[in-house]
Amino acid sequence: MSIDTKRYKDRLKKDSPNVNIIPLLDVIFTIMIFLLVVLSQQSTDTPDNYSEDQISAKPVSSSGDSEYYLLPLDGLQHVTVNGVDYSDDIRDGSIAVHTRVMDEGQIVMDSSTGTITIQAPEDLQDVAVKAPQV
Repeated sequence: MSIDTKRYKDRLKKDSPNVNIIPLLDVIFTIMIFLLVVLSQQSTDTPDNYSEDQISAKPVSSSGDSEYYLLPLDGLQHVTVNGVDYSDDIRDGSIAVHTRVMDEGQIVMDSSTGTITIQAPEDLQDVAVKAPQV
């Protein structure tokens, strides 16, 4: 029995190749969506429309020099300064903190327990916090 190569070659010449274009379109659309998302993102390195006060994390007073800053915390229940409880000074979930305490001390806020722990310089312990003016 011999192999009929002539008939096989003729059959290959008659068959047209089948190109499935669906996977090609999927890849093109995926690349296009990726590029649109990446190119639409804005850089946060140099904010153009923010002032220096808005970039800083330190709160500022717009009504002049303030001796105390309002420190709000959702669900605030306990405030301690150098281990002394000042929870009676809490008003509407916030406490007023002296500016020097914010600069020279350490403030730890824990929203899960509703506590603010403040380590203030010894000379400011009595005036470190007060009830906010309503």
